[in-house]
Amino acid sequence: MKNGLIYLLLGFALVCSSACVEEQDFDQLEDLQVTPTIEASILYIESPESVINLATGISFYANTFNFDAFNETFFADKVLDGVVIYEVENTTSKELDITVEFLDEAGNALDIEQFSVNPAPTALLRTEIAYGPGGRSLDIIRNTSAIRVSATNLGDNTSVSNLPDPKIILRSSGRFRIELVQ
Repeated sequence: MKNGLIYLLLGFALVCSSACVEEQDFDQLEDLQVTPTIEASILYIESPESVINLATGISFYANTFNFDAFNETFFADKVLDGVVIYEVENTTSKELDITVEFLDEAGNALDIEQFSVNPAPTALLRTEIAYGPGGRSLDIIRNTSAIRVSATNLGDNTSVSNLPDPKIILRSSGRFRIELVQ
């Protein structure tokens, strides 16, 4: 009786193991696609109204930043599309023009974005620029090596906003889809 129970359980285990095993398909990896979306901050620039008032002439800010993140091989070879998001917040009494330029290694402008900002009170200015299919060329992103930002005061150098802590803020971020596995 004991041997019969052992044979019955052994037979049951063999039937279950053969019924539960399916043939492995190792070609599935060829069909795998991994396309995460990555998002990161690009720029954050802030200038209080007092600094704008100290500047002689109308240009109060100009700077070029080294920015090789876009043309790193890992990113440049795998980017599918994306968007650069700009936000400009002005609580100063100044009318301002802000220019953001994406530059190649030789300093040539690949893309230019300009913002005309009214004096406070104004709403947050938000602009999204698409790159890739349906947008601007991805080659702009792939070849960007520096970002130049300049700002011009179209107002005067004496007025002061009645808002607390008046300043101009430019922030930008990027959100891109990259293909890790094809």
